[in-house]
Amino acid sequence: MDTHEHHRTSEHERAGHGRASRPGSTTWAMAAQATLHCLTGCAIGEVLGMVIGTAAGFNNAGTIVLSIALAFVFGYALTMRGVIRSGLTLAAAFTVALAADTVSIAVMEVIDNTVVVAIPGAMDAQLDQWLFWGALALSLALAFVVTTPVNRWMMSRGHGHAVVHAHH
Repeated sequence: MDTHEHHRTSEHERAGHGRASRPGSTTWAMAAQATLHCLTGCAIGEVLGMVIGTAAGFNNAGTIVLSIALAFVFGYALTMRGVIRSGLTLAAAFTVALAADTVSIAVMEVIDNTVVVAIPGAMDAQLDQWLFWGALALSLALAFVVTTPVNRWMMSRGHGHAVVHAHH
């Protein structure tokens, strides 16, 4: 059974949710849900990277690089966890995660790191300061707002998180 046949007969579709993987039928709610899923992994990595980099006294560039790397690691890991449960091997799950999340995570990382860098003093704020946490929260919220239409566009063409839906 090829991927398309599997998708047409998946439990996801029988439950009435299969529309998410069909090009052209993606709703804003579907895109927001996919973006929220992606944002969860990104936020874990981003926050962890900023906390580690700040606590360890890394320079700004080192903190940002660590945050971006961890955002991709956690973003891919969350997607892989779900598709491995559907029976895919680790290698196949990684391929699905790359196809599903790379653009979304990249857009989020560009937005959230640009916002944090643009807020005066945010990169120099310490863990016990509201500026650190406020800038991080604002950056992630703006990343969600900007990335949702990107995900909707990709999903409407059968890309991004639409790839994951074929494995649920």
